[in-house]
Amino acid sequence: MKTKDLIIHMHNVSWRNGGRDILRDIDWTVKKGEHWALVGLNGSGKTTLLNIVNGYLWPSKGEVSVLGREFGKYDIRELRKKIGWISSSLQEKFYAGETAEEIVLSGRSATIGLYEKPKAKDIENADRLLRRFKCSPVAQLPYWTLSQGEKQKVLIARALAGSARLLVMDEPCEGLDVIARERILSLIELMNRGASAPTLIYVSHRIEEILPVFTHTLLLRRGRIHSQGKTGEVLTRRNLSDFFETPVDIRWRNHRAYLHI
Repeated sequence: MKTKDLIIHMHNVSWRNGGRDILRDIDWTVKKGEHWALVGLNGSGKTTLLNIVNGYLWPSKGEVSVLGREFGKYDIRELRKKIGWISSSLQEKFYAGETAEEIVLSGRSATIGLYEKPKAKDIENADRLLRRFKCSPVAQLPYWTLSQGEKQKVLIARALAGSARLLVMDEPCEGLDVIARERILSLIELMNRGASAPTLIYVSHRIEEILPVFTHTLLLRRGRIHSQGKTGEVLTRRNLSDFFETPVDIRWRNHRAYLHI
């Protein structure tokens, strides 16, 4: 397969911290045209894996390339401009007084804060994205004053402001009520439309959040890959019972799987 068709490629990747393996022997390839859900319980290594994809952590061993760029042979700061990142932990990094519009504008350079005066076209693009996600009324409000659902929509807009080729979402529905969660999931479905839509990586510990758009699923347990493949082949009663180490049942509704214990 041509390098340009590989969105993420990891071979034999491990990451150690404090003498303990957080990730071990990860082999994972995301190809162009695929969208992946990554599922794991708390402490499984999901966020560590994402931090490696984003270049915030370097593997203790193994090979990593993202968007055809091999780590160690390319300026990781430039690569991050092509990766949109949505994470609750990202919210804590923003400056308290930044407005929602300024948060979106910072996505253009993939930085925390604005270090250059934004161009008129960037402001127009930010305002267009805020309108798209129905956040225009809060555009000039401090980010910290927004509701959790509004914050997550602003983060999605920020991720798209830089024309990201890869969009990584780390539990974007965490802390939301069921109505707000479904609204965010509806927005994520819409992002798949169009020839320029980014590759989506969606991380959660909730099976029911895996939308039909996610063609593939990876199950991560205690730092190792339990199973991976096409979503319908991974989300089976037998496989999930083994993964969760307890008997479960799966019921499908509107092409989404719902877990029952």
